[in-house]
Amino acid sequence: MAKRDYYEVLGVERGASEAELKKAYRRLAMKYHPDRNPDDKEAEEKFKEANEAYEILTDANKRAAYDQYGHAGVDPNMGAGAGGFGGGNFSDIFGDVFGDIFGGGRGGRSSVQRGSDLRYTLELDLEEAVRGTTVTIKVPTLVGCKTCDGSGAKKGTSPTTCTTCGGHGQVRMQQGFFAVQQTCPRCHGTGQMITDPCRDCHGQGRVEEHKTLSVKVPPGVDSGDRIRLAGEGEAGVNGGPTGDLYVVVSVREHKIFQRDGKNLYCEVPISFADAALGGELEVPTLDGRVKLKIPEGTQTGKLFRLRGKGVVPVRGGAPGDLLCRVVLETPVNLTRRQRELLGELRDTLQAEGSNQSPRAKSWFEGVKNFFEDMKF
Repeated sequence: MAKRDYYEVLGVERGASEAELKKAYRRLAMKYHPDRNPDDKEAEEKFKEANEAYEILTDANKRAAYDQYGHAGVDPNMGAGAGGFGGGNFSDIFGDVFGDIFGGGRGGRSSVQRGSDLRYTLELDLEEAVRGTTVTIKVPTLVGCKTCDGSGAKKGTSPTTCTTCGGHGQVRMQQGFFAVQQTCPRCHGTGQMITDPCRDCHGQGRVEEHKTLSVKVPPGVDSGDRIRLAGEGEAGVNGGPTGDLYVVVSVREHKIFQRDGKNLYCEVPISFADAALGGELEVPTLDGRVKLKIPEGTQTGKLFRLRGKGVVPVRGGAPGDLLCRVVLETPVNLTRRQRELLGELRDTLQAEGSNQSPRAKSWFEGVKNFFEDMKF
């Protein structure tokens, strides 16, 4: 019986890419695999046919010869025929296509691994964040064991080649036509085993330690900003590079100021007399006290801007502003005389009406119109 065209076997066009060939082969292999079709000779033959087609068409030289001369251009005695798929050829193909599913793949896992990055939350006062500072921190981490120099083996000894995988880090599991590679269960992919572990690190090559570090905090940092300390994370495995330490800034709540980017906000209590008559108030800034001029008739909630009294951004630029919101404070615990004076003031204000309280007059007129509109 004549062989079918390889492209026809896989169900792809002659110009199909390697990704398309892989996808087509995977679909057929899953469909006709002997484990899914026990004692089915037809499925077994189709499985072999798909293997042969995929092996030829994914080899650039063999595919070129096949495209030019057909089956005659591929010598079956070189391992490309239907009977030429032994454990080596077939397992390489199947491992290449299904390695991402079964976790095996080729080459095994590298025994050298980079250490993990670490995160440390650094709490600062607002003044420290704005002006910059230098702080000392202690970070729990994993460092290379000095006793065994990170090898994990007892001093004077060294790791030996894993007897299960022969140093490859991978073992092959095969049952009939089904063969995949997986991480060696004994050495966990390193290719080595420690028969006499170090007493200090118990064969891990790393030990826990609290590392003391000095962190320079630049001026202008804010909550959420990160400072990277390269190489101050966990030690790598089997000589791998050390990870990094990320110091994350968290600014404590301030008693007076609230920060929004490069601007600062604060509330300033103001007396009824100062709001009505005007005057000057002393307000705090991060650079000291400044005078704030209050105009006559200032209303509660009015916002005053002090330019340049905010924060210089950590990445440079013009400083922000300090915005002061005045809040009218109602006097409490009045004396008899104070009550009399306020009563007299209230009488005179009511007599003048809208001249002294334009907002109140406007509001009451609005209320009056509202109730009149509700009448039917």
